[in-house]
Amino acid sequence: MKPIIKGKIGKNCQIGEGVIIDKDVVIGDNCIIEPYAVITGYTEIGDNNHIFSHAVIGSIPQDLKYHGEKTKLIIGNNNKIREFTLINPGTENGGGVTKIGDNNLLMGYVHVAHDVIIGNNCILANAATLAGHVVLEDYVVIGGMTPIHQFVKIGEHAMIAGASAVSQDIPPYCLAEGNRAKLRGLNLTGLRRRLEDRTIIDEIKRAYKELFESGKPLRDVAKELLKSENPYVKHLAEFVLNSKRGIPYVRKV
Repeated sequence: MKPIIKGKIGKNCQIGEGVIIDKDVVIGDNCIIEPYAVITGYTEIGDNNHIFSHAVIGSIPQDLKYHGEKTKLIIGNNNKIREFTLINPGTENGGGVTKIGDNNLLMGYVHVAHDVIIGNNCILANAATLAGHVVLEDYVVIGGMTPIHQFVKIGEHAMIAGASAVSQDIPPYCLAEGNRAKLRGLNLTGLRRRLEDRTIIDEIKRAYKELFESGKPLRDVAKELLKSENPYVKHLAEFVLNSKRGIPYVRKV
């Protein structure tokens, strides 16, 4: 079965049999689209992406408030989108754009819903599910079979265990696990892979203990940590102060 290509395709792309690429789609250079993938809607895809069989990219949001308005899906460069993944564009009430950055791996059966923002270098394991308006910063890892509640934000270098259920914001550099997910410490393995300066990690450790293990009021501690010259500690404090859904830590008494 020949592919149906109506959109704009860049140089050196490989398009498999049965692929459907609709008229408003723009795809960059050196992309591989495996057999029977569907790319539709107002979708922009960058260079060097690999989209595997039966992925559906850009189909209308699973949101009853969507009524056919022109909204976008933007995908960056060097992403791997595995079999049967579903990615929806934005909605008018959510900013109109779903956006995925660079160098991400979305494993099989992942769902990225409307108005989601994914940064760079993230890994979503099989059947991870991101509801509408979720935000992932860079280097986030989501374990398999894990749903993320709408409007949740997950900070950079955070890791969520498989088969968890996340309904509150997970701060940067943290591990979370459970249904409903709670903080279980720091993602030290991830930090050690990317930060050569161990003194920075030690400062993040002290900040974590002060925030979540000291028993002091969370916002008061976060405001004090804003004075830190360590940009990682400062980002952690800012994340806590700006959280809309709350932080799922076990309060000390």
